[in-house]
Amino acid sequence: MFAFIFKAGKLRLTALVALLVLLSAIMDWAVGNTVSLGLLYILPMMISAVALPWQGSLALALLCGLLRSRFDVPSSPAEAVLRFLFASLAYFTSSLLAAALIRNRQMAVEHGTRIQKEQERRAEAEQQLRALVESSPAGILTLDENGVVLAANTAAGTLFAVPPGHALRGQAIVDYLPVLADALRLETGPEGYRTAAQCQGRRANGEIFLAHTWFSSYDTPEGRRLAAVVVDSSEEMRDREEQNLRLLQESNRLTAAAVSHELRNLCSAITLVVANLESRHGWGPDEDFQRLSTLVKGIETMANLELRASRRTTPELEGISLRQVLDDLRILIECEWTEMNGTVRWRVPPDLPRVISDPPGLLQALLNLAQNSHRAVQSCQRRELDVTVSISDGSVRIALQDTGPGVNAPEQLFQPFQVAADGVGLGLYVSRALIRSYGGDIRFEAQPSGACFVVELPTV
Repeated sequence: MFAFIFKAGKLRLTALVALLVLLSAIMDWAVGNTVSLGLLYILPMMISAVALPWQGSLALALLCGLLRSRFDVPSSPAEAVLRFLFASLAYFTSSLLAAALIRNRQMAVEHGTRIQKEQERRAEAEQQLRALVESSPAGILTLDENGVVLAANTAAGTLFAVPPGHALRGQAIVDYLPVLADALRLETGPEGYRTAAQCQGRRANGEIFLAHTWFSSYDTPEGRRLAAVVVDSSEEMRDREEQNLRLLQESNRLTAAAVSHELRNLCSAITLVVANLESRHGWGPDEDFQRLSTLVKGIETMANLELRASRRTTPELEGISLRQVLDDLRILIECEWTEMNGTVRWRVPPDLPRVISDPPGLLQALLNLAQNSHRAVQSCQRRELDVTVSISDGSVRIALQDTGPGVNAPEQLFQPFQVAADGVGLGLYVSRALIRSYGGDIRFEAQPSGACFVVELPTV
């Protein structure tokens, strides 16, 4: 019955209300004036709360009150009026009560539906979050205020080499990552903290590794909690240190080769002077003069041996992506130019060929030129750097032009041990030697203002 009332349309309910009022009136008329059946009108009044607005329920209450008075037991006029009023009020009140109950039921149903949908969404979000955490290659774990692991994904157990059959949950994190246990002892405000740290981690088998950790703290009714994401950076550190060692060896090789070349030129000049002295003054039989000649030849021989050895250790070069090197250079220099209100303009074609070079070495050479331009424009009003790449047959030309004061002595730019340099004065010297080892060159091009350095590299 109630299901029919809530599912039926208003037209059907209105017809049902009219039918029930008519049946109640007929039954009240049938029993006569001996007994009043006014209670029968309450049922259609309650049903009318669903189908009619309150104005319609009020009119229907007055109608039911009138019908009840018509077939009521005999009474005085005043009593009949009072009965009519009280009956109409009772009928209308029952309709309002039914409307309130129906409205409360609808609100309860809507609230229950909303809660169910929220629970479904929450369950779906938790499932997605759980799948994300479990599928993450990084170790993710949460700790309580005592540094005990509350939850950890599979990657965390693998990272810390937890034995099979054992769980990381319930263990003290101080045995694996002491920095997280120290972080829990920090005094912070209610907002907590978020930070990252590189530290040494320890696996269950005693192995030590470099851990890169991101962690944040938060407060709960049960106490402080800490969430952390941990990755193993040992392989990256090894690659980085091997690359730095290789660059150091390459730089030393180039420096030794360049110094050997200069030393060989110097020995050649001294040999020429010795020969002139011997021919003009006849010092050939002198024992000290012969020793000096022998020393010069020995130094020249050592320089030639060092130069040949360095050439034999030159690695085989392959074609590299110039776009990747320029993107790395952009990441390295644009931040410091922005900090001093400078501008770096990039004029790079969309399609770049591969060049014969070594990515770290080429990046270091370009970075050295960009840093020189950065220092040159510090005291200038216009602080700009143009990086222009052009392609010709068999080579790529990279020009770095700044708006600095220019160069006073261009002929001395690539000489070693510059007096006015910020460091040891080998930057441009080694950079050019590095680029020349790739089959390219670095040169300075005079401009009306500023300085322009051009790097040329052969293409694959």
